[in-house]
Amino acid sequence: MFAAHEAKFYYVTEEPYGVTPTNPAFKGLDENVQNIDPSVNPGNIPVRGCGSRDLAQLKKGLLQVGFKLDYIVPADDVMQCLQHIITLYPQTCEVIYEKPGTSLIDLRFSGCRFDKETVRCSVEDVVHASIEAVGQNVNPDTAKLEGASYTDFGGAVPFSSCYVQRGDADGSNLQTIEEVTDWEWTITNNLKRVPVIRSTNGSLVKYLLPRSRNLTGKLTFEFENRTRYYEAVTDAEFSLKFGIGPKYVLFTHCKWDNIETPTKFDDLVSLNAQFTACAVEFEDVTP
Repeated sequence: MFAAHEAKFYYVTEEPYGVTPTNPAFKGLDENVQNIDPSVNPGNIPVRGCGSRDLAQLKKGLLQVGFKLDYIVPADDVMQCLQHIITLYPQTCEVIYEKPGTSLIDLRFSGCRFDKETVRCSVEDVVHASIEAVGQNVNPDTAKLEGASYTDFGGAVPFSSCYVQRGDADGSNLQTIEEVTDWEWTITNNLKRVPVIRSTNGSLVKYLLPRSRNLTGKLTFEFENRTRYYEAVTDAEFSLKFGIGPKYVLFTHCKWDNIETPTKFDDLVSLNAQFTACAVEFEDVTP
């Protein structure tokens, strides 16, 4: 039986889609992975007919594979994994369970793209990220790929190495906000599996394509003034820049969606503000 301390996660960019490169140089998240949930659904097709209350047979359908991953953003390279939510470069991802010298299981997912990514930061904590990925195929192997190399990126980015800035809608005139206690943002690509009728690899999707993208987030402020309420009712448009260690993520042409100030008799008042953005930019990353 394997335990969580015997699990590792690695990924490498494919070219072309669904093809793992020869002698792949995998990148990993060291001991920063907190939860990983690989899944495989063969998409079985139930067949019924007259003459029986039970199924006549089950036929292989469209294979659906993917995983969910929660991890601490590594200080060694903040953007290394985060960037693929906007580059959409296909990845071969490995979930490796290993007892050194005795046994190994390598769940090798190919044709993966990141469908949803959430990054969050709170006072007295480090920066965390969550990813939902969709793949084309999976190979449960008992050995690592021949010729593969593995490099881990570790460390953590504490809240004290982060900042939030607000500026004009286009990202100019940014000013630091010093009222925020928590923030998070989410990018959703709304990937669509596209299968076709074919006799070779017919159970695999042929394409995995992004559709309309959603850019949303929320911040928690110490309730010090009326500014966020005023911005909401006056239909103000703005930008938000999130500094994560040495890198940043910039959301532009934002508007507040919902603002609340839950007020309890025995606590200080915080302001929760949700936003939607029209565009996003990752520092030094080309979509």
